[in-house]
Amino acid sequence: MATIQWFPGHMAKAKKQVQENLHLVDIVLEIVDARLPLSSRNPILDQIIQQKPRLMILNKADLADPTLNNAWINYFKQHDLPAISIDSQHNHNVQQIEKQAQVILADKIARQQARGIKNKPIRAICIGIPNVGKSTILNRLVKRNIAITGNHPGVTKKQQWLKAGKRLELLDTPGILWPKFEDVLVGKKLALTGAIKDSLFHADDVALYELAFFKQYFPERLQKRYSLTIDDLKLNDPDLLMKLTAGFGLREDYERASERLILDCRKGKLGRYTLDQIDEATHD
Repeated sequence: MATIQWFPGHMAKAKKQVQENLHLVDIVLEIVDARLPLSSRNPILDQIIQQKPRLMILNKADLADPTLNNAWINYFKQHDLPAISIDSQHNHNVQQIEKQAQVILADKIARQQARGIKNKPIRAICIGIPNVGKSTILNRLVKRNIAITGNHPGVTKKQQWLKAGKRLELLDTPGILWPKFEDVLVGKKLALTGAIKDSLFHADDVALYELAFFKQYFPERLQKRYSLTIDDLKLNDPDLLMKLTAGFGLREDYERASERLILDCRKGKLGRYTLDQIDEATHD
């Protein structure tokens, strides 16, 4: 898989907009995909927001490994990043965002009240790479479909202020993705979950990564889903892909077989999974 070059102009503009509007907000809501809490972070985000208070939001928690959801929340908390997991699609735990923001900003709110400023809305900015469910979260918080949603990257194209009741105001921004994937593995993870456009990668590269991951962590799921034997799982990844292609009745159309495997994974046909493992995390 070649290094993916993808930094559309609207994303460069979004980075500038965030920097220009940061002084308007009290807190940054950093939204990541719970299936890849590390790989779906923007590497330059720390540089952009600096010391601004932040809440990590692990969205799509219903698709991720529940044990690892908790492990990643603890990991971020250990690194002074308050974190919660939510499922915006089914509106689970979304209202915790406002409550956690109030906890994080408790000192600032107390100082405001001491000066006679009461019930001032918390102003927040939502940041996340494409397809982490940011627009769905915003719609849940404002309780109406005001933010455009779509199950493909790059839907949000402009920024707007959204009112979430009397206590929270949100600045929506386009998703920001880094200009270059230095780590090929990160690119494959993002591709498998649908965070980057399908036209930007070779399906068989991603399907081979998928097979290797599930063989290592959930071999029984591959076995059950595709009626494989123990010996089948001992095949190397390319040979297993060839066997599955034949089993799908696709002769030697490895591209179509790969697309089918990727789609099964995205649709949850292989169960809940988290691609990022805690032991892969490093802290600068």
